Amino acid sequence: MSNSDRFPTIRTEIAGIPVQQIAAEFGTPTFVYDAARIHAQIDKLQAFDVIRYAQKASSNLALLDLCRNRGVLVDAVSEFEIRRALAAGYSVSAPDGGPPPIIYTADIFDRDVLELVVSHGIHVNCGSPQMIDQLGARSPGVGITLRINPGFGHGHSQKTNTGGESSKHGIWYQDVDDCVARAARYDIRIVGLHMHIGSGTDFEHLSQVCHAMETAADQAGEHLESISAGGGLPIRYRDDDPSIDVDAYFELWDKARSRIAEKLGRKIELEIEPGRYISAESGYLVSEIRAVKQMGKNLFYIVDAGFNNLARPILYGAYHPISIVPADADDGIARDEIDVVVGGPLCESGDIFTQEDGGYVATRKLPRAEVGEHLVIECAGAYAFVMGSNYNSKPLAAEVLIRNGKADLIRERQTFEDLVRGERIP
Repeated sequence: MSNSDRFPTIRTEIAGIPVQQIAAEFGTPTFVYDAARIHAQIDKLQAFDVIRYAQKASSNLALLDLCRNRGVLVDAVSEFEIRRALAAGYSVSAPDGGPPPIIYTADIFDRDVLELVVSHGIHVNCGSPQMIDQLGARSPGVGITLRINPGFGHGHSQKTNTGGESSKHGIWYQDVDDCVARAARYDIRIVGLHMHIGSGTDFEHLSQVCHAMETAADQAGEHLESISAGGGLPIRYRDDDPSIDVDAYFELWDKARSRIAEKLGRKIELEIEPGRYISAESGYLVSEIRAVKQMGKNLFYIVDAGFNNLARPILYGAYHPISIVPADADDGIARDEIDVVVGGPLCESGDIFTQEDGGYVATRKLPRAEVGEHLVIECAGAYAFVMGSNYNSKPLAAEVLIRNGKADLIRERQTFEDLVRGERIP
């Protein structure tokens, strides 16, 4: 039986608490987050001047509060993400004049978010030239950040590539001078530059990004105070996945920052904006096996979690480690492993957790299991609950945070009344 320490195929506990106990207390499907893992990921990024959590990865108020208490600032991409940050205790400005606790990053202002940004004085990371005009007409004289698309991108899937001409994100690198002129019309100061080309950035691409950042700073650096390396730091989903060398990552950006600071003759802060890197490995989706059935050559484990809970596999064939939880934790654990397809309950052929990009059903080597035992989908702390849906009128799952050996419910499971709230029969 292949059962690595990092990604075991048999699991009996999460952060010291038996999975069976978690399932009995909170039901299934349930997301479970290990606070210690989030702390450990934050610790790895301390060389950066500012760590700013991209809350779109996982935005429960308890997780935002955990980050805030570690000195991590926050990025918001919508009106309600701004409101989430405020509800979690973030302020709109630093009392010591430091970097803004909340930054709104987007490619547009919808009307409601523009009102909120203006009324609360939220710092904006502009991803389109028109945002400068729209903000300048309402709040002349403010400081902004520009998100630059350097003309190239990178990502583990085309759908996670956020740079280049096929991406909608950011201000095209050839339009930076125009944006500087737009900002000047409203006495707006460009105090930050942000560049993010996608997830899983490798060091060859990173060097190109750093060079592109220096070029942008030459064009827009008159009032520059900080640069942001964006996010996209990869994590390991398989045993043979390489670990990102955070020290080398920082060193490349630090050298670029130093060259920019030397040219401008003043200190420039270096931000990083991780989302997945902070939260993904902390998360587990606990489900129950409700059917085991042979379909021709394929053996299926059908669980009570579906792509309404975790959409990454159906969206782009994302791989997640999977483990089985024996009904009896003292059964000796040794079990034969067999080829299995893991699927969910939804009335949709694509509701398969073991699939490859393009929708191809794949098998996974997993221990023999029975109906009533539990199955855990791991590394599910990012782009999981936040992408959840009510497809098939399924309720949103519960969320649980384990901290200091204690499991706390941080989101109740959605009820039928929650599901239909706001609906009307005329």
